[in-house]
Amino acid sequence: MTTQEILRAARAARPALQRADTERKNAALRAMADRLWADRAAILAANAGDMEAASGRVGEVMLDRLALTEERIAGMAEGLRQVAALPDPVGKVLGVVERPNGIVIRKVSVPMGVVAIIYESRPNVTSDAAALALKSGNVCVLRGGKEAFRSACAIVDALREGLAAAGLPREAVSLVQDITRQSARELMTAVGLVDLLIPRGGAGLIRSCVENALVPCIQTGTGICHIYVDRDAEADMALRIIDNAKTSRPSVCNAAEVCLVHRDIAEAFLPLLKKRLTEDRAAKGLQPVELRLDKSAAAAINGVPAGEADFDTEFLDYILAVGVVDGAEEAAAHIAAHSTGHSDCIVTSNARTAADFIALVDSAAVYWNVSTRFTDGGEFGLGCEMGISTQKLHARGPMGLEELCSYQYVITGDGQVR
Repeated sequence: MTTQEILRAARAARPALQRADTERKNAALRAMADRLWADRAAILAANAGDMEAASGRVGEVMLDRLALTEERIAGMAEGLRQVAALPDPVGKVLGVVERPNGIVIRKVSVPMGVVAIIYESRPNVTSDAAALALKSGNVCVLRGGKEAFRSACAIVDALREGLAAAGLPREAVSLVQDITRQSARELMTAVGLVDLLIPRGGAGLIRSCVENALVPCIQTGTGICHIYVDRDAEADMALRIIDNAKTSRPSVCNAAEVCLVHRDIAEAFLPLLKKRLTEDRAAKGLQPVELRLDKSAAAAINGVPAGEADFDTEFLDYILAVGVVDGAEEAAAHIAAHSTGHSDCIVTSNARTAADFIALVDSAAVYWNVSTRFTDGGEFGLGCEMGISTQKLHARGPMGLEELCSYQYVITGDGQVR
C-alpha cells in the first residue's frame, strides 16, 4: 500500500477505536503481547537480517540500539501488559462547572485521533508506540528507519494479529512501507489525515519535522544531558551517578554527554573520574570513556582537548565532555546555553544549592542526586513512552497515555437557550 492508502485506512479505523471500551482495549493489548512472544522466532530472524545489513556501516553502540534478543522481546511484551494495567485516560473528567442557569460543563479527556510516529533504528519503539496509542484510543501510523525495517515489519505483523484476535481492526496499527524521505514528507503534510505527528530520533529528523510539518507536531528533543558535581557532592555518589548515566547505555537520549565540576573540587575529583571511566573500565575489558576537556579540566587530568562543538554534541557514544565551573549558578548558565532541555542533574548534599539549581535549570527533567537515565516512561510509571518532549506546550518530558489525549467540553442541560 502507498503511504496515502495507509493513512486513509488508518483514518477509517478511527471510529472503532473511539468506540472501544477499556475492557476491549486491554484485551487487545494482552493479545498483542502474547502474539509478540509467540512470534519471537520470526521477529529475531527479521532482526538478524537488519543486523547483518547494518554491520560494518554503523558503530557498535548503534548496533546495540538495533539488536533484539528474547529478553528484549519479553520486555516489549511486558510493556504492552503494563500499559493494559494502567488507568484508561479516555473519558476522564478533568473538570466540572455548573452554571447558574443549570448548564453543566464537563471537560473530558478524548483521543487525538490518528497519531503518526517517525522514528529511527530502535525496534522496541514499534510496540511501545502501538501500546500507548491503542490504550489512549488512538490509531497509530508508524514510519521506522530503514535500518530496522525488517524488524518493524515482523513486530507489526504480530501486533496486528493480536488486534484481530481481540476484534479490533488491524489498521489500528500500521507501518509505512516506503522508507524514503518522501514518506516522511507525506506524513508531515497529511492535513486532514494525521492529527498529531511525533518525531523520535536524531536532531536532523526532529528539525526537519518541526520546520516542515503542516500537521500538529510535538518536538521530542535530542539529549545533551548534563551532570553538575557541586563542591558539596559526595564523591562516591557522584562517580556512581556519572558512570551509570554515561556507560549503562550510551546510545540513548537520557545518557549523560557533559559533566561539569565545581572549581573547588576539580583538582581532587577529576582524577577519580578519569580512573573510574577510563582506567578501571579498561582493566575490566570494557570500552573506556574518552574525556574531552576544557582548559580548566585539562589542567587537572590528561585527555582530549574539547573542540568548539563538543559541549553541543549528543555523542551517543563512550565520549564525555568535561568542564569546570565556579558554582551552581554558572553550571545552570552553561546548561542554558548548551542543553537541549531534556534531562540535567546536580549532585550535592546541600539542599539550598540543589533548590537554586532546580529553579534555574529549565529542562523537562531536573535531577538531584539521581542518574539522568531515569527519564523514561517505564521508570516514571507510564508503562512505556512515545518519546521525550522537550517543548512546553501540551506535553513535556516522557509522553505517556495522558499526553496522547486532548479534551473536549461536554455540555448538558434541559433546554436552556441564550
